[in-house]
Amino acid sequence: MGTLVGHIVPGFFFFALGLWHLFNHIKVFSLHPKSYVSCTWFPLSKPRYLEPLVIIIASSLSISVELFLGQKNHQPFDPNDGTIPSNHLHNFEHSCISITFITYAAFAIIFDKTRPVAHRDLINLIGALAFAQQLFLFHFHSSDHTGVEGHYHLLLQLVVFVSLVTTLLGIALPSSFLVSFVRSLSISFQGIWLMSMACMLWTPSLVPKDCFLHIEEGRHTIRCSSVKGLHRALSLVNIQFSLFLVAVTIFAMWFYIFLQRIYGEKIEYSELRTKESKDIEIMMTMVEVHDTESRNGVKSRA
Repeated sequence: MGTLVGHIVPGFFFFALGLWHLFNHIKVFSLHPKSYVSCTWFPLSKPRYLEPLVIIIASSLSISVELFLGQKNHQPFDPNDGTIPSNHLHNFEHSCISITFITYAAFAIIFDKTRPVAHRDLINLIGALAFAQQLFLFHFHSSDHTGVEGHYHLLLQLVVFVSLVTTLLGIALPSSFLVSFVRSLSISFQGIWLMSMACMLWTPSLVPKDCFLHIEEGRHTIRCSSVKGLHRALSLVNIQFSLFLVAVTIFAMWFYIFLQRIYGEKIEYSELRTKESKDIEIMMTMVEVHDTESRNGVKSRA
């Protein structure tokens, strides 16, 4: 992270992952509303472990870029004494987040193969730990996120907090579709906000009025020429976040309606056919009973 590409790539990954979860939760709930149980990941027929494997590969690539490929000497340590330079601390912080997500994905595969008792609760707990790690390192980031950039990160922390809380609630409320719905939406929103940050913080033409891009400790950041300009820029960030929140909510509602019509009709049709079959069986039974009584009546008269 710390660059335009460094926010766009993980942002798109979070967006796609959240959308994938949102789709599957709505689909499963529409097909099985009475027996719905939340899942933290969704296996495919082939390959079964595509989702956790993608998380492991993407997180491993992120660590490689943060610590090796993105460095001038292809290693993050000071060549003189082997210590971690101050300007590389954020690379290790981002890598710690990736390591936690690798741990989550790895145990998702292990638990699916071994099926220990309470494996659903445990994988939810590890997922919550990953979001807690993310929230902790964003809040106590070594980079001095102040001003406009700091406000973007503060709002990002709010979204991560929602992901953390809903993941923990998934342990206590495994049958709650709403908890899964909000969690999926918050993960996708994380991605949207990261991509928005990338565009707004590192595109000169999108820098707010009375503010400018400034290089500090080898990295670009936004500084404003006056307090009034800073307040205006922060207000614009709040407006942007609010509009995104409304847009995401509208999309989620229509997405739910659309998928409910596709998968919900199947279960409704199936239930209707089952009810019709039962009605026919009852009618046939009544006819058989009536015929039997009629025959018995004829025999008794004879």
